[in-house]
Amino acid sequence: MNHDTAGDAAPITSADVGDAARLVAYGLQPKLLPARDAEYADLIRRHREDPRFAALAAAVAAGLGLVVLEVSPRAGMAVTAGEDSVFAVRMGDYARRAGTESADRFLHGLAHLAVAAMAFPRPEDLADDAYVGRLSVHGVDAFVRQACLRLEERAEQRGEVSDPEVDGPGLEAAWRVYARRSATGATKDARRLAASTIGIVAKAVAFLVDSGFLQRVSDDAGGTYRTTARYQLQVRDTAGSAAMSELLDLGVVAVTDGSPSLLAAATDGGELAPGAGLPFHGV
Repeated sequence: MNHDTAGDAAPITSADVGDAARLVAYGLQPKLLPARDAEYADLIRRHREDPRFAALAAAVAAGLGLVVLEVSPRAGMAVTAGEDSVFAVRMGDYARRAGTESADRFLHGLAHLAVAAMAFPRPEDLADDAYVGRLSVHGVDAFVRQACLRLEERAEQRGEVSDPEVDGPGLEAAWRVYARRSATGATKDARRLAASTIGIVAKAVAFLVDSGFLQRVSDDAGGTYRTTARYQLQVRDTAGSAAMSELLDLGVVAVTDGSPSLLAAATDGGELAPGAGLPFHGV
């Protein structure tokens, strides 16, 4: 590889462009980290030491419709796709890959939102590079169901006995459907099992593992996971969304020793899932 420094007057060569493109290509392999690949680590080091090379890599990424979130030894070249990028993953595409009924797409969106909120329940968690979020499939489902109870209480206090208006808050338009859906489905019916809320959360988590955002820790509680640096960067990029703020404002998640858990239910109504302790365009 050509390692010209910023102070060199030599023009940018095709080899430089190739190296920059190779770095972006590494960034599109979310499970690969610089610590596991010597060439990747070398390119990351060059990016940090050579401003001209860094600018070239940014230009290559921009040309592909990618936004660079961070370039570091811990996260590698972490990129996210812009809305018009060929690499953008849309909920419709995700739903088809997951074999999801079209009517359930927004429930999958809610599951992804809940995973992010439970993984990083406080702003300081997102700001701390050393913070590692932990969650489980059953815990995320319990989190959403407890949020549903809070939203139901809010609706009753306002005297709303029917479904909310079409243009009402997004979460209040979703809680009734999620709350009515079986948590586990029927074990002898694969389609019903996949359409259960735990099945929906499990699919969301599996997608995040494949995307290099979560790492499986154990089989406890339907699967227990830890967050990666790449996922923290991704959630930082979307943390200002109204839906996530609304979900966190319900006050369902408590943080004590660094692992999020659920607060005591405000009402005895309803049954929480076992093990109760959460990146798309056009969701």
